[in-house]
Amino acid sequence: MGANVTPHRGEDFTVISSESAFAALGSAWDGLVHEMPRPSPYLLHAWLREWLRHYGSDSELAIQVAFRDGALVGAFPLVHKVRRGFRVAKFLGGEQSTLADLLLSASAESRVGSSLLERAPSDHDFAELFGLAGDSRVAQLAAPGQLHLFRRADAPVLELTDDWDALYTAKVSAKRRSASRRRLKQLQDRGPVEFSCARSQAELEIELEEAFELHALRWEGRQDGSGFATPTGASFHRAALGALADQGVIRHMTMRFAGRPIAFALGFVINKSLYGYRMAFHPSFAHYSPGFQCLLEFVAAASREGVRRVELLGGADSFKLELADHFAPLHLGLGLPGTPRGRAVVTARTAARRLREHVKHSPAARRAYDATEPLRARIARPKNVLKA
Repeated sequence: MGANVTPHRGEDFTVISSESAFAALGSAWDGLVHEMPRPSPYLLHAWLREWLRHYGSDSELAIQVAFRDGALVGAFPLVHKVRRGFRVAKFLGGEQSTLADLLLSASAESRVGSSLLERAPSDHDFAELFGLAGDSRVAQLAAPGQLHLFRRADAPVLELTDDWDALYTAKVSAKRRSASRRRLKQLQDRGPVEFSCARSQAELEIELEEAFELHALRWEGRQDGSGFATPTGASFHRAALGALADQGVIRHMTMRFAGRPIAFALGFVINKSLYGYRMAFHPSFAHYSPGFQCLLEFVAAASREGVRRVELLGGADSFKLELADHFAPLHLGLGLPGTPRGRAVVTARTAARRLREHVKHSPAARRAYDATEPLRARIARPKNVLKA
């Protein structure tokens, strides 16, 4: 049964434990997301609602919420999962909960966030929170020693201006720009090249199906942990992205050659920030760098509409580094123990992770990594690439 979410006069804390109770929060929830210092598209209500429907069968909702005078002023978006006999708290949204955090209204004091954090461990053994920024509210408000952060991913960030051409010239080397122009010209000599950006649900319906096909081709024969083009993944994205398109959040750039889709870049725009989500290209056109060409047009279009920050989430790939100004790392947060045995797990896992990080950054590990660079490069090189 879900908690009674009807707030009392004044400040009221409760727990949302049913989908129907969560569904009732709707626009009030999204209002808190838009007030985040770095609004996470993966916390938007439509995204989380569809995640619950498609991936939440083994999760129990445990969202800590705060109301004041009838208005939602804070939320700690959690689910509980049972793992090896332990009740583990995770962010609602699972491993795709990038930039997830405490949600607080501008009118809420930090003590509201602290209260939400203090209440959470009452029903779990420990928390495992992926996607935290180093300066997240969770990290800032957790009691000393209660939460340990481990850097998991670098998120390249590009600060945009209203002059994309000048910024592109300043960021990318003359050699790289020349090579990009030459490859695009070679492709254009063979047939028409077009770029289109889908924003509405109607526009997205067609281009998203093409994106699933391109993604499957790009990852054919290789391990893909995203689940983007699986039957469940496709169903989830059709529903979630369609709902967000109605809110004006989606940007989906497609590059076509002779009417045929050969690359796409998909992302979200919130509060003048573009968050990159998925990219792929047709392997047969790899010689022409369609993925990079599509990314450039994706960012250029964002600049033209007034976006001022691009977060290229998903790892520090070389093509992202060419554009990035700096990194905004993402972390795994381990802690917030609620039971003695949960505290023991946190202590043991924290010690193990710190030891692993120490070994990873030791001179011996660095030499071993460098020695395997030629082999890793050969393994990563696309095979059987055909020229279009």
